[in-house]
Amino acid sequence: MLIPVITLHSSLQHEVLHGHPFRNQMLNDLMMTPPIGILVPYQRFKACHLAHHINETITDPYDDPESYYLDPEVWNRKSAWLKALLTLNNTLVGRVTLGPALATIGFARAEWSKIRAGDRQLGGIWVRHLAGVSLILVLISRFGSLSAAGYFMAAYFGMGLLMVRSFLEHQAVDKTNARSVIIETRGPLAMLFLNNNLHSVHHAYPSLAWYRLPAFFQLNRDRFMRMNGGYRFRSYFEVFRRYALTPKEPVAWPLDRARLRRRRDQP
Repeated sequence: MLIPVITLHSSLQHEVLHGHPFRNQMLNDLMMTPPIGILVPYQRFKACHLAHHINETITDPYDDPESYYLDPEVWNRKSAWLKALLTLNNTLVGRVTLGPALATIGFARAEWSKIRAGDRQLGGIWVRHLAGVSLILVLISRFGSLSAAGYFMAAYFGMGLLMVRSFLEHQAVDKTNARSVIIETRGPLAMLFLNNNLHSVHHAYPSLAWYRLPAFFQLNRDRFMRMNGGYRFRSYFEVFRRYALTPKEPVAWPLDRARLRRRRDQP
């Protein structure tokens, strides 16, 4: 029961960083300070997610911090076993089970590189985060009915459940507006994800509160369908059926390779 609660907390973090429920963003951020999900500091999630909302760079392996794609040349240099692992991570079963570990390890390595390069502010964020996580795990072990290891596993699969939502939120296509999905469900997962299944609507209107998304989508359904090129699924069951064990796309980013070469050549 704790797993979906932690998933819902992550969904609430997403709403809070977009300016809800209070007009005072400092108050919004203060609510999310306790590291309930323990794997990623809220302040870093906020910074990366807001950078992700530059629609022109969505899915770009360099400029989109939430991209699961790799530069094709980087992909070609990977070992066979790592390619197999990353391809498995592009199936829904792989994303739910392996995704949290791969995402957390990759993110932590990138963060550590920045800290070693002298980013003191980033180091401070992580020190405070780890102190908060330690406090939560001590309190859980001392006063709760769950061990620290049990809580960690709940947090791990809470992120895994959240990755059902993010699994195909975006696709790498030339048309920017067609990169974000619409999943037309009103079921329990839509509630758990606070209507972010209507992801194309969210990217078009990121400040629109989660509880306003369904009505706004229905009022403008045809326009959003044209805008996102029909990148649409009826429900998460359809997503499970199609991609449980089938990779949704290649890991190598299929778009403008000349642009990637220019990015690699920058100091």
